[in-house]
Amino acid sequence: MSEDLNTDRHLTIARSMAEAIEQQMESDPNVFVMGEDIAALGGVYGNTRGLLEKFGPERIRNTPISETAFIGATVGAAQDGMRPIVELMFVDFIGVCFDAIYNNGAKNNYFSGGQINVPMVLMTAVGGGYSDAGQHSQCLYSTFAHMPGMKVVSPSNAYDAKGLMNAAIRDDNPVIYMFHKGLQGMGWLGTEPGATVATPEDSYTIEIGKAKVVREGTDVTIVGLAMGVHDALKAADKLATTGVSAEVVDLRSLVPLDRETVIESVAKTGRLIVVDEDYNSYGVSGEIIATVTEHDISKLKASPRRVTYPDIPIPFSRHFEQFCMPNADKIVDAYQSMVKGAAVSV
Repeated sequence: MSEDLNTDRHLTIARSMAEAIEQQMESDPNVFVMGEDIAALGGVYGNTRGLLEKFGPERIRNTPISETAFIGATVGAAQDGMRPIVELMFVDFIGVCFDAIYNNGAKNNYFSGGQINVPMVLMTAVGGGYSDAGQHSQCLYSTFAHMPGMKVVSPSNAYDAKGLMNAAIRDDNPVIYMFHKGLQGMGWLGTEPGATVATPEDSYTIEIGKAKVVREGTDVTIVGLAMGVHDALKAADKLATTGVSAEVVDLRSLVPLDRETVIESVAKTGRLIVVDEDYNSYGVSGEIIATVTEHDISKLKASPRRVTYPDIPIPFSRHFEQFCMPNADKIVDAYQSMVKGAAVSV
């Protein structure tokens, strides 16, 4: 389906995710959901709200607090012909179930010579900004994106969230679906208003691996995903007041990575800033910059910049955490330092 937003129906990301799951469960009895507090509570982030009443406890399964066990069970169910969706409540909990995710879920299709598919969706919450400290606030985008065998998506708005969830559930590969807590539309977390957008009721999909230019510009390309897209759009507004035209690219997917859209945008603008709430070193920001410079460094008018989280554990202190996080002002500062710097040598 084309990206037609001709509708007055606006949803939060949480509601759009739940609607996509509901529609896929209606159309395919092999789709079911597992996780902590996903049944009567409807998920801590509202992603499964209303589904228990419709589908019952056999298909909306609350689990014990044992991520290793229930994610291992998810891998097995997927290999046995089911299409499970499992929620890892915080991405930070990856450590206790990493073996099931990567050494089994991500690799078993390869190990079997393509004879066994693993059509599972692991949805997990990322992002900080609300003083939940170092074990509940990370993004870890690059941790998943670095390892082959899994697709990785992270939507910035409700329209994309629904389309990507539908696509993820129908995919025969493991898909890591990383939703940002600050975009969900949950009042207790606060939310970014721009994430709640017009969302059709029908069951459409968005191709995994296709980025989108969400704002056209001519002077600088700002690349981001999830919350970083909203920071980029705010920075673009600020830059526009000084006569600078910024183009904003929403990656939407990390694996596959739509390098072509980024390259085409930078070829037009000649400048690149990457926004990433994950850690600075060895991350998505470095991969995007490498993609552009390795393709054709002569297109760059200045050295690229990245606006990321510093390489430190995320602090509990709100003041310190906010000081560390990417934001629109840091993106504007990055642009200003870029244009003052020396041109790239070719």
